[in-house]
Amino acid sequence: MDTTNVFLIAFFLLSADIRGLYNIRQIRKFLSEDSTKTLIHAFVTSHLDYCNSLLYGIPKYQLDRLQRVLNAAARLTCYVPRFNHITPTLMELHWLPVKFRIHFKVSLLVFKSLHGLAPPYLSELIQVKSEGRYALRSQDKMLLNVPRTICKTFGDRSFAASAPKLWNELPLALRQCQSLVTFKNGLKTFLFKLAYGLD
Repeated sequence: MDTTNVFLIAFFLLSADIRGLYNIRQIRKFLSEDSTKTLIHAFVTSHLDYCNSLLYGIPKYQLDRLQRVLNAAARLTCYVPRFNHITPTLMELHWLPVKFRIHFKVSLLVFKSLHGLAPPYLSELIQVKSEGRYALRSQDKMLLNVPRTICKTFGDRSFAASAPKLWNELPLALRQCQSLVTFKNGLKTFLFKLAYGLD
């Protein structure tokens, strides 16, 4: 997928999210916090998460635009004043920053591909590292082959290149996980700690 198409996707996500935020803001005073969270999920975060694996590796300025929408949603949900620091609120809501939401989606697609839960066209793009000539300790670490790419701007952003890279950076316990529910919970916890610098 070329850059123009990816930027168009980001643009449409942004416009839908901003429209959703505007509509919710009009009725916020009549809503409880839980009702607001439900509406934010339905009209804002669901758009941010839709097809967001295609946004892996987009320029920082595009990522920052999407992050501002998520920040505005958090402010609206918890009545946080405009100039207050937003990170504590995002942590309280247990929301991942946009960059890590993208990483979550790509890693989840890899897990599904490895366990026969994804379409064949995705599963064919990733390969588990072979043992080689010698039986090494690394053979059961579930590492993936990271293909070499010719074009740094597009090649590195492709699923075939980005998915193994992100997968290999996950802790061993996550890579060896067999249950989808356990994997999703563990992945969210891992990325949450990574995003906010928690130990």
